[in-house]
Amino acid sequence: MRIYLKTNLKKVLIPYDHQHYLVGTIHKWLGKNNEHDNISLYSFSRLNGCKSTENGLLFEQGTSFFFSSINAEMIKRLITGIQRDPTMFYDLNVEELVVQEDPDLSDRTLFFLGSPIFIKRNIEDDSKHILFDESNANTCLIETLTSKLKFAGITPEKFSIEFDKLYPKAGTKKITYNGIENKANWCPVIIEGSNNIKQFAWNVGLGNSTGIGFGAIK
Repeated sequence: MRIYLKTNLKKVLIPYDHQHYLVGTIHKWLGKNNEHDNISLYSFSRLNGCKSTENGLLFEQGTSFFFSSINAEMIKRLITGIQRDPTMFYDLNVEELVVQEDPDLSDRTLFFLGSPIFIKRNIEDDSKHILFDESNANTCLIETLTSKLKFAGITPEKFSIEFDKLYPKAGTKKITYNGIENKANWCPVIIEGSNNIKQFAWNVGLGNSTGIGFGAIK
């Protein structure tokens, strides 16, 4: 299930490194929970509609983003939290909320991103950020989604995920979160599998750290 959120404020300037504010807002809306410490079965997009400036991101027409989860109860808690307190940060307030049930994705294979995909692996006591054009990138995406399926109590079916390296604007982005710089991927993905697998990925996101704003897909 997915909810789309739209803010009211226009012509607002927000720092590039604002992702931790968005994470904090979401957990404020969810209320007391243990989600931050578990494998995240949810994902959310970055803020849309920005224009880059020297001083930050300018949202001339306001902004919007989405939040998805396989857990309908979590979505309900989030909606309740928003209705109780629609404020976000930098004077942003939620003015519109739309709920979308899981769509039929049977005939879709190409998925664009709502936020950059982050892949991290610990290799010989060192943390490595894996990029979309590396040989093991696709395998890592499959491994992480398989782990989330098992954590959710779902028996994994056969599926494949790969970055669409032919996408002309494929690249990487540096995202700083709480002072730590992360190299993430901005490249669509191709998912082959059942509708259930695609819906699961559409909700929980791909790659690592979806709970802090990475890996949401459209």
